[in-house]
Amino acid sequence: MHTCSLVFPPDPVWVRPCRESVRALLTAADRCDLADMAVLLTSEAVTNAVNACRNDACARPVTLFAEWSPRRCLRVLVHDEAAGLPVPRAPGPEDHHGRGMLLIAAGASDWGVCRHGPGPGKATWFELAGARLPA
Repeated sequence: MHTCSLVFPPDPVWVRPCRESVRALLTAADRCDLADMAVLLTSEAVTNAVNACRNDACARPVTLFAEWSPRRCLRVLVHDEAAGLPVPRAPGPEDHHGRGMLLIAAGASDWGVCRHGPGPGKATWFELAGARLPA
């Protein structure tokens, strides 16, 4: 099983290393066919967590955990300790923000948000599975 995890401060500079970690994990699992969607969804989940922390003045670290599971799918979990739960919104065509959860819901095989631990934190997770593309 291939896994990776990162623990980082809630700063947007960490979105790229998270994306690249998931891309490297899929390369190691020989599932590059899932990389573009996985990178997009990871970027959205991490950005949402970082923004939630910054908006809530929460300085506690954000955690990314990703694995190529025995169920033959990618599972990514992003945990933060900001209060509140993310919800899909319906942004207008002129809005520059607010599409992250919609993209995750549309692109993932399965996804959700759960409370984790005794504090105010939560985790956004998604799974991504797909048929191997012909060679």
